[in-house]
Amino acid sequence: MVIINPGNPCGNVFTHQHLKKVAETARMLGILVIADEVYGHLVFGSNPYVPMGVFGSITPVITLGSISKRWIVPGWRLGWLVTNDPNGILCKSGGAVPQIIEKTTDDFFSRIIGLLRKTADICFDGLADIPCITCPHKPEGAMSVNLNVSLLEDIEDDMDFCVKLSKEESVIILPGFTVGMENWLRITFATEPPSLEDGLGRIKAFCQRHAKKQ
Repeated sequence: MVIINPGNPCGNVFTHQHLKKVAETARMLGILVIADEVYGHLVFGSNPYVPMGVFGSITPVITLGSISKRWIVPGWRLGWLVTNDPNGILCKSGGAVPQIIEKTTDDFFSRIIGLLRKTADICFDGLADIPCITCPHKPEGAMSVNLNVSLLEDIEDDMDFCVKLSKEESVIILPGFTVGMENWLRITFATEPPSLEDGLGRIKAFCQRHAKKQ
């Protein structure tokens, strides 16, 4: 269960009684509480700030804290995680990640690599049929492709392309400007082949619909 206290953006501050009920509910459900308290201590109303960690004896609590808010240094991406678990419940459970790493067999990864190799080929071949999108080389990892907006009638740039594509075809791809690559597109092919082929077909239809008339 995740709670944000003090709240953002509404500024609500939970009472001691409310937070205790949260902890008791989490214990009843057999889950821990993750408390986002980056605005901790920055309260000025009638309810005092109560750290969720004080209820760690009821259920395990992981608290998130941050430098940027209380120290008033916006943009400083520095913070911490604190575990409040005096009963050692988290230590007893062992956690999921070690079990996932230990119990995953090599054939699982082989199947994943085989699937990605297949979908990379599908993506590369499918994009080759779309004149305004150019893939410089067949991907061996992730895929970035160039968008030639001069071939499109009413598309200003990669952001405009992605917004209109999502609205018209319900296909989401990342505009390149978000990673400093204007008029490029970031495409993932980590999906099942039928879904990928459907998405490529929608992109092709979108580009044909917006293509400049010859």
